[in-house]
Amino acid sequence: MDFRGASVYDQKDFFSNYMKRRSRKDSPNNAIEGPIMYELIGDFKGKKVLDLGCGDATFGRELLNLGAGFYTGIEGSSQMVASARMNLSEENAAIQHDTMESYKYPTDEFDIVTSRFAIHYVSDLAKLFESVHKALKDNGKFVFSVQHPLTTSSFISKQTGDKRGNWIVDDYFIEGERKEPWIEQTVVKYHRTIEQYFQALTQTGFSVEGLREGTPKRENFSSEEEFSRRQRIPVVLAFSCVK
Repeated sequence: MDFRGASVYDQKDFFSNYMKRRSRKDSPNNAIEGPIMYELIGDFKGKKVLDLGCGDATFGRELLNLGAGFYTGIEGSSQMVASARMNLSEENAAIQHDTMESYKYPTDEFDIVTSRFAIHYVSDLAKLFESVHKALKDNGKFVFSVQHPLTTSSFISKQTGDKRGNWIVDDYFIEGERKEPWIEQTVVKYHRTIEQYFQALTQTGFSVEGLREGTPKRENFSSEEEFSRRQRIPVVLAFSCVK
């Protein structure tokens, strides 16, 4: 069975296994992508933040603890929503059980819109970017990360086992659906080139101010072996944009 969007996180075994992996210090989320997101977001104190595909809202809890004004998390998985609501009991936070595609975006509401490793599950990129643009205040920031296109172009190198030892780049310029074996399930992602992400953003009206490919930093890793492995190929692509 192929899972789309957040639906795979409602599979009990998948959810528990994912949460164990996500909490590892040397996971790409923690050792590479997290520091980049904070760098690109910059000053968020007192700001109103919308987080698309918020998962268990650990990120939201961090932002609020560091001074964010209000946090709204959008999440399509019921199991993730339950975890997020347990994580965030603060009055200045709200978790909405919805997908980023079906969420009713308000107009000129948020100072910052974020999304971490989730937009590569969305089929209609242009529509999503238009919705985000609408929801941001003037000069608001849109900061998001996706799986790097070099790792979504072909999944041939990940057909056996779960830890890649090599990466095959093929069909890079063929945009569209990819099916990836992941934690004993098959998930559907959407491959786009860096150029296609950039064009979709600028055509929507965003100014792209920053782009990162996740250069690993030794101080963020507990394992020398994992640090060396992560220098072989980028796994993160992150953008910082302004309305």
